[in-house]
Amino acid sequence: MRVVIQRVSKASVTIDHQIKSKINNGLLILLGIVELDTKEDIDWLCGKISKLRIFGDENGAMNLSLNDVNGEAIVISQFTLHASTKKGNRPSFIKAAKPDIAIPLYEKFIAQLEKELGQKIQSGEFGADMKIELINDGPVTIIIDSKNKE
Repeated sequence: MRVVIQRVSKASVTIDHQIKSKINNGLLILLGIVELDTKEDIDWLCGKISKLRIFGDENGAMNLSLNDVNGEAIVISQFTLHASTKKGNRPSFIKAAKPDIAIPLYEKFIAQLEKELGQKIQSGEFGADMKIELINDGPVTIIIDSKNKE
């Protein structure tokens, strides 16, 4: 399971010209799932994200977590995070989990993150053509892969 986390001033997801979700100060989380991902990956990653100190304190140092700043979060499914570009110029997405595996894991990820953060998590819509707007604050962008814990 791989995430790209962006600290944002605001972010939104639009589907068919309708805003589905939007947040202000917080985290935009792009989530890529592979077939081998499990509940353990979800638990580890959600624990890491909930405690991630990437918000500025009174001295401007990144010392505060999402909860510390009363921030919000939005999670977007992003199978392209597992693109392989080793051969040719057209990415292969063979490592990305198929919907029958990915959708339940995506939903469990959101539920676990809600539990970790104690708040409702906004989301995109799995498989939809989504338009994502964001203002990256910093910019701060962090990549975390549950298969690279060490």
